[in-house]
Amino acid sequence: MNQIRLKNTSDTFFSDAWELYQEAFPKEERKLLDAQTRVMSNPLYHYDVVIVDNQLIGFLLWWDLDSVRYIDHFATVKEQRNKGYGKSILENFMSLNDKPVLLEVELPESSINRRRIKFYERIGFKLNKHHYELPVFNEGEPPLQLLLMTYPRSISKDEVEQFVRTCHPIVFSE
Repeated sequence: MNQIRLKNTSDTFFSDAWELYQEAFPKEERKLLDAQTRVMSNPLYHYDVVIVDNQLIGFLLWWDLDSVRYIDHFATVKEQRNKGYGKSILENFMSLNDKPVLLEVELPESSINRRRIKFYERIGFKLNKHHYELPVFNEGEPPLQLLLMTYPRSISKDEVEQFVRTCHPIVFSE
């Protein structure tokens, strides 16, 4: 399993990863292509694809911020799910340094959302039940209500507010 950092949208594997991104996330959670192109030039942003036998297995799109590593988007190719790749990708990521990891999940209102939360919990993430809104990606849509999951420990409501105050201006400026 190889992890490759893409720097722009013309890199090998970007088109396959972009197709997976479009399939794996609802419209209200996705960037438009021009915004994705701009954000890839930010040195804090990492667009990592995971390759096995020259085939895309998944991607991990994340920000290396001062206080946290924020996973913006993570997905594996549908045909490669339930084979341990997702767990391996995240465990490797979590082992790279001691900085806390934060990601967003949809509310546990459906069986798929509950399964996703359980997946993250099995590898050590903690579900934080504090109110959290994802800023709007597309004009005219309401903010999306999500929950934050963190590794290695839960965070307080004050820490959620600090994340929004200090990290949202960086992450959601596009």
